[in-house]
Amino acid sequence: MRVMVFVKATEDSEKGVMPTTELLGAMMKFNEELVKAGIMEAGDGLKPSSAGKRVAFDGPSRTVIDGPFAETRELVAGYWIWNVKDMDEAVEWVKRCPNPMFGPSEIEIRPHFEMADFAEILTPEIAEREARLRAETEGR
Repeated sequence: MRVMVFVKATEDSEKGVMPTTELLGAMMKFNEELVKAGIMEAGDGLKPSSAGKRVAFDGPSRTVIDGPFAETRELVAGYWIWNVKDMDEAVEWVKRCPNPMFGPSEIEIRPHFEMADFAEILTPEIAEREARLRAETEGR
């Protein structure tokens, strides 16, 4: 089961406050444990939303919105992509994670859709195209 693990932003992360050397070291140690366990596929920290943009869609219209964005608690400061056996395993790993922020913080875990989730609407052509795309992206 693939999951995306979101480190939620805080006021400090949105201000661009960098972690201490100790916190950075603790997070690197945790990442090394994830890699050794064969769970971590990807992960990175994200710059504050002031460095980002959003694109709003409304039919054929596209509107670009410059950051920063309101509602810090809804923003993401970092992420991992993990491959775990189930949600319980993901939760157990998150509980082992050092607190990624200086104060209270949250980490959210969301499962990826699998092709089986689309079984009712999946055509053989779409399944073949998806398999080809996945093979190409994994081969990079």
